[in-house]
Amino acid sequence: MKSKEGEDTLKEHKTRLYFATGNEGKYAEVARMAAGFGIRLEQLKGSKFEIQSDDLQEIAAFAAKHACEASHRSVVAEDSGFFVQGLGGFPGPYSAYVYRAIGNDGILKLLRSSDRRDAYFQASVAYCEPKQEPVCFRGIAKGTVGRRSIGKHGFGFDPIFKPTRGDGRTFAEMSADEKNQLSHRAKAFTKLFEWLIM
Repeated sequence: MKSKEGEDTLKEHKTRLYFATGNEGKYAEVARMAAGFGIRLEQLKGSKFEIQSDDLQEIAAFAAKHACEASHRSVVAEDSGFFVQGLGGFPGPYSAYVYRAIGNDGILKLLRSSDRRDAYFQASVAYCEPKQEPVCFRGIAKGTVGRRSIGKHGFGFDPIFKPTRGDGRTFAEMSADEKNQLSHRAKAFTKLFEWLIM
């Protein structure tokens, strides 16, 4: 597995990229960013295969390579985790499952007796071309967990996360463009898009 931005291979300019995700909110968020780089992002539904791992980069890289081999296209896959310090880093790489199981209210209940509410989102993005190994990029957004869910935008844990570099609002209170100025996913995808058009 190749990682980081400094690789010299696979740097051919891409104007069309396939995103292996079934998450419509995530796809819309990233497609908006891609357009700003002159890249057309298309969704590959039902093509993301996830392995069980504690390593977000490993999960994303495997998913990208699997989707690339299945579709014979240049594919990007992403995996994110929500790491709450007051819960020992939980739910981390298991965030999607935990969100489906207990949601935002469940996380808030688990934190009810904790004074430590610092948390961060981490995104790992993997890009893979046919007959090549994945190249990976990472983004992190630090912040805190609020006392209640606020906001109707975004998805997942967005209503309970207030980014440190923000103005006190949760991700779910921000427009897509505002969130893309601060989010972990935006940081990781920006690295990828900049690398692709170099």
